[in-house]
Amino acid sequence: MTDFLPLAFTFLAAGVIAVPIASRLGLGSVLGYLLAGIAISPLLTGVMDVDIKSIQQFAEFGVVMMLFLVGLELEPSKLWQMRGRLIGLGGGQVVITALAIMGIAMWMEYSWQTSLAVGLILALSSTAIVLQTLNEKGLMKSDGGQATFSVLLFQDIAVIPMLALMPLLVVSSFDGTAVATAGGGGGLSLVEDLPAWQAALISLGAIAFVIFGGNYLSRPLFRFIASARLRELFTAAALLLVIGIALLMQLVGLSAALGTFLAGVVLATSEYRHELEADIDPFKGLLLGLFFITVGANIKFDLLAANAATVMTWTAGLIALKVLILYGLSRAFKVGGSDRWLFSLGLAQAGEFGFVLLAPSVTGDILPAALTDQLLLVVTLSMLLTPVLFIVYDKLIAPRFSRAQARKPDVIEETGEILLAGHGRVGGIVNRIVQSAGYTTTVIDFSSRHLDIMRKFGFHAYFGDATRPDLLHSAGIAEAKILIVAIDDKHQVTELVRHAIAHYPNLHVIARAIDRDHTYELWSVGCRDIIRETYDSSLRMGRSALEALGSSRDKAQLMVDTFHEDDQHNMVEVADVYDVNIPARENEAYVKKVRDMIEERTPALQARIQAIMSGD
Repeated sequence: MTDFLPLAFTFLAAGVIAVPIASRLGLGSVLGYLLAGIAISPLLTGVMDVDIKSIQQFAEFGVVMMLFLVGLELEPSKLWQMRGRLIGLGGGQVVITALAIMGIAMWMEYSWQTSLAVGLILALSSTAIVLQTLNEKGLMKSDGGQATFSVLLFQDIAVIPMLALMPLLVVSSFDGTAVATAGGGGGLSLVEDLPAWQAALISLGAIAFVIFGGNYLSRPLFRFIASARLRELFTAAALLLVIGIALLMQLVGLSAALGTFLAGVVLATSEYRHELEADIDPFKGLLLGLFFITVGANIKFDLLAANAATVMTWTAGLIALKVLILYGLSRAFKVGGSDRWLFSLGLAQAGEFGFVLLAPSVTGDILPAALTDQLLLVVTLSMLLTPVLFIVYDKLIAPRFSRAQARKPDVIEETGEILLAGHGRVGGIVNRIVQSAGYTTTVIDFSSRHLDIMRKFGFHAYFGDATRPDLLHSAGIAEAKILIVAIDDKHQVTELVRHAIAHYPNLHVIARAIDRDHTYELWSVGCRDIIRETYDSSLRMGRSALEALGSSRDKAQLMVDTFHEDDQHNMVEVADVYDVNIPARENEAYVKKVRDMIEERTPALQARIQAIMSGD
């Protein structure tokens, strides 16, 4: 215990300190863990004399859990819908990149087994870093973001056969000693001394059992456990499931990741799926964090110093090669414009699964130790360069495409009494409603692709940036009765509303608010007809919940109306102390006002609603 506590404290402290700092710098959690490992490496190896590789072998179980959760997300119907890009883009990227790197390694006189292992390791990209960055930058829904997601999803799936293939690449150890190729990873094995055909039958039987058990045995088991109404027991059962399947796969000489992934896919349609995700995810996160810390601690900086030119050249060459391959695939699959470069640069690094594949490569004597150490450096450096690649896209590439491919605004020939900015999921419905009532609208939207689709279905709208004063003037804002702002960028909504109210005081402005704070911002620039985009749907859901609990439709509606009246009163009062220049949590007057209103008005609101329920 005395040896365990300092070690646990060191790992936890390193992660807790490094990851928030890395996240704030836009580096992501994976790089944060790697940097934490680098920082504590001298302490672990010098002062505490820790066997990092033994800890890493334990932490690798986090990868098994991750692949179980990946499987839970992959409903067969979802995969079928994405099959085109999933197989074409994803499969093409992995196969072409792996073969290209394999060819280069064989040219450098490595064996085909070693060359193939290197190709598989470096073909993968960083799911954790890339998806987090795309979400943070709001690029996930772009064409480039969706293409990137398809490739990353295929890579996550491809890791399973890669892990199973790695042990088969073992021919002999690098000191000339013969090594086994069973792929069981050591320990207990039911197939070690059996003929190949018998071992294959047992392995297939184990896979069939996992599929059968997931479909027919898991539900009765989880129902039985859930009947105890003990959350910790369900958590224990979830861990038992993952560990049991991993153990079964080890006994039959297969990859533990393969079995848990299959189990996840089978359970993807289960009613217990979300509970399993919630119970497994914390363990997965901690073990993966520990795994990446051990990877960082294993980096040999003396080797980097001695081979700086080689490692830097390999890293630059890897990024250049992947960009070239990805760019070619993007052209073949018609990913155009700046999205093509987002796709190509975003996936140009090696990824965290490279570390996972490097582990069996070392223990199985697939790669020489010196090559393994250099590959670790290449994978890590390429991941550290990922934020730089996104900066290149943001600052150099995206602006050039915006200028070069900017479509000229349409000439607005007819103006209506209603000017509608934005024709997406909000503006489109508003437009249909007011047109159904016989009013004419002038619709402006900045998505040329969306407008082209609209026109195919007979809807008419003009292309242009509604925040431009000259375009608003040509659209007839001076003669319009109403301006409806339904675009989905908070800042653009606020600036458009500010300009309209300042220059057209007789114009009635209706603005879409993204959230509560945005509502206060719009109020501060003078807008008094503000619609929170999810508010009305939330009221309807609340009404449905009350009806499901036994209230009549009229009573439920009256209770919701009472809540709405109170909320509107609160919003107006709080808006008077809201300051757009101060974050809400740091605005003392705002915080005090909200707390006071909760204490003063909530009991009265509860009493009014409960009186309605009781029929008084």
